[in-house]
Amino acid sequence: MKLQDLEIFVIGTPPPGWGGRYWIVVKLTTACGIIGYGEVYAASVGPVAMRAVIEDVFTRHMLGENPENAELMFRRAYSSGFTQRPDLTVMGAFSGLEIACWDILGKARDRPVWALMGGRMNDRLRAYTYLYPLPQHDKSVFWTSPDMQAESALHYVELGFTALKLDPAGPYTLRGGHQPAMWDIDLSVRMLKSIRAAVGNRADLLFGTHGQFTPGGAIRLGAAIEPYQPLWFEEPIPPDNLLDFAQVAQAVRIPIATGERLTTKAEFGTLLRTGGASILQPATGRSGGLWETKKISALAEAFGAQVAPHLYAGPVEWAANIHLGVTLPNLLMVECIQEGGDFHLPLIGHSIRVEEGYVRAPEAAGLGIDFDEARARNHPYDETALHLEMREEPCDYQKGNDFEGGAPRND
Repeated sequence: MKLQDLEIFVIGTPPPGWGGRYWIVVKLTTACGIIGYGEVYAASVGPVAMRAVIEDVFTRHMLGENPENAELMFRRAYSSGFTQRPDLTVMGAFSGLEIACWDILGKARDRPVWALMGGRMNDRLRAYTYLYPLPQHDKSVFWTSPDMQAESALHYVELGFTALKLDPAGPYTLRGGHQPAMWDIDLSVRMLKSIRAAVGNRADLLFGTHGQFTPGGAIRLGAAIEPYQPLWFEEPIPPDNLLDFAQVAQAVRIPIATGERLTTKAEFGTLLRTGGASILQPATGRSGGLWETKKISALAEAFGAQVAPHLYAGPVEWAANIHLGVTLPNLLMVECIQEGGDFHLPLIGHSIRVEEGYVRAPEAAGLGIDFDEARARNHPYDETALHLEMREEPCDYQKGNDFEGGAPRND
């Protein structure tokens, strides 16, 4: 087999835009006609520029290569331009292309991808979702309403979820880490208290942040939410401060989770060696692809850490995360968007979904998805905003802060 053709889909998500404003899915075809799909999770440049990066990475490092040679192609991309260091944009492009190679290999051998990567360790994978507004909720109020969040939590628990994520401590600001406002600390505590009262011990609560705080600020917030026993404290400081994660981990009695903005074993290895995190959240469409993320997971196992693959993207990366998770002895859970996502699921023919809080190991060949190219083409992204964006305004210490979750698009 040899890789021959590349097609790139940039798919605009309809309102409310859960999973980001757009998704980038790649289609690779071999000279013998086998097709594989992958997803690129990289948001540093716009989709026009990202198309060019993907095309360059494919043409330079993968065109004409046997898709079996994942290690060789990774080393080419990782070393490109005399780098040999993590490059978020290049590795994001490579990650999606590498996932497509595994889809091809599984189809060529009529086996699921997990069967080619160590085999089945987990028959079903524990799933979690963010809390999203229910139809009766006022979306402009939901993100700062403990009562509405508690109603949403109870809804998802009744669907079978045993883990729920919330993110009340905004804002995400490009200014870097800051001290949380007392408003943010108070809202976080009231939110956790309300949700815990609604669901009791039926679900773990996952406290999400996205690198908002300085180490000292993260420690203050962590101390305030400890009584509610979150399963994790996610990305409490910016991801460029890898050595500082250990300071937070040593001071807060909540497991530290991070990894959605990291790439390759080089960055994850630094976290593990310094004790900065005990739960890793690689996104396979950014972290180096399936083979590299399997290595990251093995490193985590050696350090007593667990893996919870991250998802805030489309269903092709979701499928890749699931296949990885099936193989992992140190899997904690996988992120999902609700029970699969109203726009996500039709795009893959409803071939994977969450049932009673779990995802079963796929049995079909390759990634096990039925990707709908016509649907993808009918939803092009033609806007200028990035997949996710941060705000320029600093934390508001007078009027308080709110954050409408996950780059939603207007109704």
